[in-house]
Amino acid sequence: MSARQVPVAWSPAKWAYDAVLLAGVFGYLLAFMQLGPLLQDPARPYDGASLAIAAHGSCAFLLLTLALAIGPLARLDARFLPLLYNRRHLGVVTFLVALTHAMEVLGWHFAYSATPPLVAMLSTEPALGAAPGLPFVPLGVLALLILFALAATSHDFWLEFLTPPVWKALHLAIYPAYALVVAHVAFGSLQSAANPALALLVTGCAALLVVLHLAAAFRPAPAEAAPHAEAPWVLAGPADAIAEGRAVIVQPPGGEKVAIFRHQGRLSAVTNLCAHQNGPLGEGRVVDGCITCPWHGFQYRLEDGCAPPPYTEKLATYRLRLQEGQVLLDPRPNPPGTRVEPLVLP
Repeated sequence: MSARQVPVAWSPAKWAYDAVLLAGVFGYLLAFMQLGPLLQDPARPYDGASLAIAAHGSCAFLLLTLALAIGPLARLDARFLPLLYNRRHLGVVTFLVALTHAMEVLGWHFAYSATPPLVAMLSTEPALGAAPGLPFVPLGVLALLILFALAATSHDFWLEFLTPPVWKALHLAIYPAYALVVAHVAFGSLQSAANPALALLVTGCAALLVVLHLAAAFRPAPAEAAPHAEAPWVLAGPADAIAEGRAVIVQPPGGEKVAIFRHQGRLSAVTNLCAHQNGPLGEGRVVDGCITCPWHGFQYRLEDGCAPPPYTEKLATYRLRLQEGQVLLDPRPNPPGTRVEPLVLP
């Protein structure tokens, strides 16, 4: 969806991404159901319902891990950027798989309880070996409620309704949701698991996320061009071709794409990559005097590429000049947050 809740046209790539996601989920579940009986402990075989519970639970955990890994992966390697287009779909599918896991638990383990199944599930005793007062089921239920809130508000209507700052804060709850899932497994299934595979899966995925986020956080900044370096200015086209409140995207030779915005008769240029999730800023528009990312509504000032307080994200800015009605772009990026006076059009 765009910043104005206008449906984005589906492309073959988008269909392919969704097809791969759904095929991966169904393929994993099928493989788990087929191979699970061959790998389980013969002394403690799983019944079909318990096998389905384990299949959907592990699948949801892997999908949640993937959702959290996409961000740092895209920052470390641009080849992962296309995955960001489907991140919302991935979140919705993760919730649906997790919900299926919960419904299977509710319908199997508590089906014959004298009390309502939901009440019985929430009042169950802590798992064997768990710390007193730490029942694992409510942890999973709380994580599921967070995933539901994220999936339900993934539509851009909620981004505008809640405002970008509130929406951003809400969707950062995916991190505590992941921590709750890890605790849910640690105090639940791991307490009675004889096979170390589950423990290796959980610790391996959690460790991978920590490593990826640290690597992305400490990734060296791109080398800046020397102040005296000479580079030919790039022709961006006629100024009249840039619509009010919108942008044109320019690709300097060997450099990153640049978005040139027009606002109130002035032009400003920033990198085309949003500091949040590398969204295409040039496909967005100017809202309330700020560049607004079409993906998640992150905003930046035109003159310096800085997000309005209290946010601290910054974009690289670029210099512009006008020559006989044609806009010229200096392809050398300024350090993020550098103020550049907008180019005033005659």
